[in-house]
Amino acid sequence: MESVRHILELIDISKQFPGVQALNQVSFAVRLGSIHALIGTNGAGKSTLTKIIAGVYPPTSGEIRFEGEPRFFQRPSDAQDAGISTLYQELTLLPELSVAENVFLGNEPRQAALPTINWKEMHDYTARALKQIGFDLKPETKIGLLSVAQRQMVQIVKALKQNARLIVMDEPTARLTEYEAE
Repeated sequence: MESVRHILELIDISKQFPGVQALNQVSFAVRLGSIHALIGTNGAGKSTLTKIIAGVYPPTSGEIRFEGEPRFFQRPSDAQDAGISTLYQELTLLPELSVAENVFLGNEPRQAALPTINWKEMHDYTARALKQIGFDLKPETKIGLLSVAQRQMVQIVKALKQNARLIVMDEPTARLTEYEAE
């Protein structure tokens, strides 16, 4: 595999849990700007591989290269800091907050010289980002009022806001209807 052409390379990744060989020498490469799908039966290791990329689990053996550099993610924040955002089946949004508040959670823009949140900047950015991915939703809408599909779109906007270079989705259509998945 040629590092320069791939944003992510997994080389001979293995993962052993007590009594279970979850992955055995898996190699996989992702080009920048491409879309890939891992398809397999339950227990095939798809979620385990996703969690290794996300820094949830360390591989037992093998090498991860991200943007051509060898990487070892000890925790999810290491992968996030590198530019990898992972969206899990379990949604990680706070239902009592708005779309914009969830997108910016922990990174709220501040008013110049004031200790207050710049709500206009948050709402404007969120509206533009949602429109950019073809989704018409008001930034002020509470997450708890949204469908599962709408919440997943918000999670994608949140990942983009964090300047993700790679977005990994673990079974993104598992809880969606066929229409929502489309």
